[in-house]
Amino acid sequence: MLSSVAATDVRLTAALTDLINSVYAVAEEGLWVEGAARTTVERVTTLVRAGEMAVARLDGQIVGCVRIQILVGGVGEFGMLAVWPRLRGIGVGRDLVRFAEDAARAKRCDTMQLEVLVPREWSHPAKVFLTRWYTRIGYKVMRIGTIEESDPELARLLATPCDFVIYQKQLETPRRAGMRNEHG
Repeated sequence: MLSSVAATDVRLTAALTDLINSVYAVAEEGLWVEGAARTTVERVTTLVRAGEMAVARLDGQIVGCVRIQILVGGVGEFGMLAVWPRLRGIGVGRDLVRFAEDAARAKRCDTMQLEVLVPREWSHPAKVFLTRWYTRIGYKVMRIGTIEESDPELARLLATPCDFVIYQKQLETPRRAGMRNEHG
């Protein structure tokens, strides 16, 4: 996790913003109007200041990031998961998700959640890939919500109608793991 003090590092927040926007430009190609960016330096700075951003480093360089927040009712949520494309397939994304789950578990959450923006009227290859990947690591679709209800400002930047598919996964807690071990 980045410390809140890291929010004052302008080069760091700019690099994170570039990472997120670069990855999402491909992963969400065709979903946004021309010129729309997934996030801004100001938004990333706010998230770092709030203690919600974690990074993965390889040889001292940031190669991935994830936002982690705690919602009400024992639910953690991660988002803005981004890994430089040249490093995909070596486990950076998986490790960031595992880190997010562990961070939520440490805050006494028993559920982890994420939202995936998907087009309503067509199938996006990157979103199909993500659906398979999240399902494979234990996430299940809980509901579908509209972006208009959750973020009307963001909805205005869409080039095509989209929904949020909300996935959840029950987190294994030490108590649950112990009960399973005791009872078979």
